[in-house]
Amino acid sequence: MTAVETEPTGSSTPRQTLLEVTDLSTSFRTERGMVHAVDGVTFTLDRGRTLGVVGESGSGKTVLSRSIMGLLGGKNVVREGSVRYEGTEIIGYSAKQMSSVWGAEMSMVFQDPMTSLNPVMKIGKQITESLHRHLDVDKDEARQTAVALLKSVGIPAPEQRLDEYPHQLSGGMRQRVTIAIALACGPKILFADEPTTALDVTVQAQILDLLEEQQRERHMAMILVTHDLGVV
Repeated sequence: MTAVETEPTGSSTPRQTLLEVTDLSTSFRTERGMVHAVDGVTFTLDRGRTLGVVGESGSGKTVLSRSIMGLLGGKNVVREGSVRYEGTEIIGYSAKQMSSVWGAEMSMVFQDPMTSLNPVMKIGKQITESLHRHLDVDKDEARQTAVALLKSVGIPAPEQRLDEYPHQLSGGMRQRVTIAIALACGPKILFADEPTTALDVTVQAQILDLLEEQQRERHMAMILVTHDLGVV
C-alpha cells in the first residue's frame, strides 16, 4: 500500500492541516490469532489536497479509511496509534461521538453504489436524512438542497429523481447520487473508496472529473483509495 499526495495546480492558499494520522495500526482477533490489516501508517492531509492510497486487493486500503472514520466496531477490532482531526484526537471516540463527525466533517463514497444505497428508500429521502441530522433545515429546505445537490453532480431532471428508487438509475447515476449524499453537509474531508471500480471506463472518467470539480469548488481534502495507478 502506497500513499501519493497532490495539491491543486497554482494553489497559493496557506496550508491548513485537517488530518494527522500517526503510527495507525488496525488488527482483527480471529480464531487463528491476530490478523494485522494496517501496520503503522503515518501521514498528514491538508485542506484542498488529495492523498492517493494505492495498493493491491487485500492490502488494507479500505480498512485504513474505515479505521480513520471509526467505522470498524466490535470487540474483535483493535486500533492503535493516533488520528487527530483539526488537532483533536478521535481514535477513542465512541460511535455516538463520531456521529457528529460522519457526514458533517468527514464523508465517504463507497465502491458499489448498489449496495451502499438503500434499495427500498427513495433517493430524496436518502439525501435529506443527513441534512436533517446535521443541519437546522425544514422539509422544504431539505428538498430544495437535495435538488441542488443532484444538479451539482450532473444528474438531469433532479426533482424527478428524488422520487425514484436506486434500481431505476444506471450505475453511473447511482454513483453520482452517493457523491451527492456524501457532499450534502459540506464535509471537509471526502474518502473515495474505489469510487469507479464498479463502473465502465467511460463513466469512470466522468466520475473522476466530477470528484475533482467538486473538490476544487468546495476546497475540501480528499483521500482517494484505489488499486489503479492510472486513477491516481
